[in-house]
Amino acid sequence: MGKDEKTSPNAARVISEVAVTQTGGRLLRIRHDSSATGTEMTFGLFLPSCYGKMLRSKGQQIAALYWLSGLTCDDTNFSSKAGAFGSAEREGIVLVMPDTSPRGKDAADDETYDLGQGAGFYVDASEAPWSDKFRMETYVMEELPDLLSELYGVDRDVRSVTGHSMGGHGALTLAFRHPESWESVSAFAPICNPTECPWGVRAFENYLGSVVAGKDHDASLLLASRGPFDKFDDILIDQGLDDQFLASGQLHPESIEAAAEVVGQKVTLRRQANHDHSYFFISTFIDDHITFHAKRLRLAQAKKRASAASSSAVGDTAGRPITCRAMVAWAAKQPLSLETITVDPPGPGEVRLKVVANALCHTDIYTLDGQDPEGLFPCILGHEAGCIVESVGEGVTSVAPGDSVVPCYTPQCSKTSCIFCQSPRTNLCPAIRSTQGKGVMPDGTVRFHDADGKDIYHFMGCSTMAEYTVVAEISCAKVAPEAPLEKICLFGCGVSTGLGAVWNTCKVAPDSSVAVFGLGAVGLSVIQGAKMAGATRIIAVDINPTKFELAIRSGATECVNSANLDVPVQQHIAGVLTPWGVDYSFDCTGITSVMRAALECSHRGWGTSCIIGVAASGHEISTRPFQLVTGRTWKGTAFGGFKSRTDVPKLVKRMMAGELPIDQYITHVFDGVDKTNDAIDVLHGGSCLRAVVQY
Repeated sequence: MGKDEKTSPNAARVISEVAVTQTGGRLLRIRHDSSATGTEMTFGLFLPSCYGKMLRSKGQQIAALYWLSGLTCDDTNFSSKAGAFGSAEREGIVLVMPDTSPRGKDAADDETYDLGQGAGFYVDASEAPWSDKFRMETYVMEELPDLLSELYGVDRDVRSVTGHSMGGHGALTLAFRHPESWESVSAFAPICNPTECPWGVRAFENYLGSVVAGKDHDASLLLASRGPFDKFDDILIDQGLDDQFLASGQLHPESIEAAAEVVGQKVTLRRQANHDHSYFFISTFIDDHITFHAKRLRLAQAKKRASAASSSAVGDTAGRPITCRAMVAWAAKQPLSLETITVDPPGPGEVRLKVVANALCHTDIYTLDGQDPEGLFPCILGHEAGCIVESVGEGVTSVAPGDSVVPCYTPQCSKTSCIFCQSPRTNLCPAIRSTQGKGVMPDGTVRFHDADGKDIYHFMGCSTMAEYTVVAEISCAKVAPEAPLEKICLFGCGVSTGLGAVWNTCKVAPDSSVAVFGLGAVGLSVIQGAKMAGATRIIAVDINPTKFELAIRSGATECVNSANLDVPVQQHIAGVLTPWGVDYSFDCTGITSVMRAALECSHRGWGTSCIIGVAASGHEISTRPFQLVTGRTWKGTAFGGFKSRTDVPKLVKRMMAGELPIDQYITHVFDGVDKTNDAIDVLHGGSCLRAVVQY
């Protein structure tokens, strides 16, 4: 063993490890004793920088994309030539790069390049001298996934496959032979019809005994006989038109295209002009393929997590009290206390939820610090959560046990008699406002009790710092079951509020200018929303310059540290940076002096300023009336104007489609409701946007 080798279980050895992305993604080269081939096998493994974080997340495994290389290649060709690691890092997926055959003196070989070592064709050979070692289908389908799951926590059940030339043949045939094992498949210049080309004929005659036996490993024939494959909504194939092997009759993409048309399978075959068979071709389009697979891998993992969460949430507890853990706020300015509480069954029009994940919001801290005039103690805080319905009360029809929901502090009764729900101008449904503000359910009672049976108040109609909670049906936004609850919990408050302030409350116009005060999660979501709305100038303002990099990445065009200015920040923006101010400004701080600055930097004649941050109890806003007389508009927003049960599912759908990324807001993850005080500590530390606590 060389000095760089590291020993792992199962006789697997890391023979090299190197950083390959700026953010810390790593490439490992691993050698192990293979039971499938009876030889040592070597494979490459790319681990994105999020790998460790995902393994630490409760119940989380990381999805993988398998790359199968072509004739004469080994495990290193793709890693050194394809330029794929940046894309895999961005998408947060593992890349698995096995060798193309067994190797060594004990493995049979041939003098030609298209048979033997380096040319395993991803089949299990049945003929001597190959049958003893050449078992590449078993290796890729069974042994390697098991090994990766055991050693690195790579998800055995959520994987996709792609490859080039012979490896493209391998990707397509393994996917068509085992569709239940793969989430998606793509290929570069694959051997599509090997029973009709010299490479395939020679391989099948030697490895399998005949070309007829090779029909079970011919992608075009498999698609024609077994397709369409419901598992694959699309199959992506890129083929260079200057490929010398296309001209010589080795690849036959027209065969798979014809088979797909006959059986009704969607295949996207992109014929790329001026591209050949080389890795230059692969490196040009590899980002498209990784994006293609990452979208489907994320969806599959979300469905898997949702199914597991739903199964654990729904049991035989319906109609009975549940005993669980919760973080109770006994008094203002005191740390939360881990307690065992009793959660009553839901009453009429109510829903009991198993909380899967809760994100900490500054509003929780605002109340805990005693600044909320409606703050009642003892209570259970928390209002940004992803949950599973455990049971429902009488008359509940919009959700059922097992459904995924985001509880929302702004309800939506949707009654025709509710002028607020029926109006497109507001989302402020008052149906349960009076009782919600008093910390009780709509019937005036509570569902939480401490170990002595004493009542514990509810908070914002949510109270999600408990493993179970009870909310009103009209506060439950039902979302897609495959949605990742540990992420979409952010739509319960802050991120939705920032986006909605831009899109709904102010309706930011394309080509406009925007100023955003306060660069926490809400402020950054305002920047994100403004960029998506088409704003061309976005000024980010904060007194903490460490936040500026993320603001720029979110869409800000420039940043201002207001603590370093010699003049008030409103004069700097409306006078130095612009002649008359910005079209729209947003306060995301909750500081009344900043609210005034935001208004006074908005454009004379038409500027609109929106208050998002919640000020401390007793504080009042002020400005000179002349600021409003000269055409400025001062507005406020709650939950970004979104109607909770209608709009939150739409936001989740956009996130799942890749149109609305929110991963950047989750800077810290904790496991267990008992870690909530740790989340509060990091939020106070200044480096945290959202800390998600998974239960």
